Amino acid sequence: MNTMYAPAFAAFGGSAFGAISTIVTGWVTRRRRLHQRHYARSISKRERLYRSFIEEASRVYADALVSDKSEIPQLVNLYALIGRMRILSSDQVVLAAERAGRLIIETYLSPNRELVDLPEFMEEMDPLRGFGEACRSELHSTPSC
Repeated sequence: MNTMYAPAFAAFGGSAFGAISTIVTGWVTRRRRLHQRHYARSISKRERLYRSFIEEASRVYADALVSDKSEIPQLVNLYALIGRMRILSSDQVVLAAERAGRLIIETYLSPNRELVDLPEFMEEMDPLRGFGEACRSELHSTPSC
């Protein structure tokens, strides 16, 4: 082999390596950015779902405290939200949501509460505490990108 070709091959190899490394770096950067965007959307979607559940469960629970007549459409909405959680959320969040739903149904079946009864059942007043704690734990334990 002619010694004149060695520098030409070295220069070509260096250029090819530089081009390939630029392409690979760009590809890795783009994939990481897409992954971060997907992660942010996932967190946002779950936060909206949890907020909807808390709002709906609070309304239904307040109604259950003062009414014997159950609001079936509202309960169906509540369980539809739990069904969506089964797809997106951890088992702990789903179990906490189901416990809150059962507590609401039990509240409908119990005698109505009056304002004077408030001090007696103050501990029961927050049926969503376990749900909120499970959601917070899930969102904080999810690895970030």
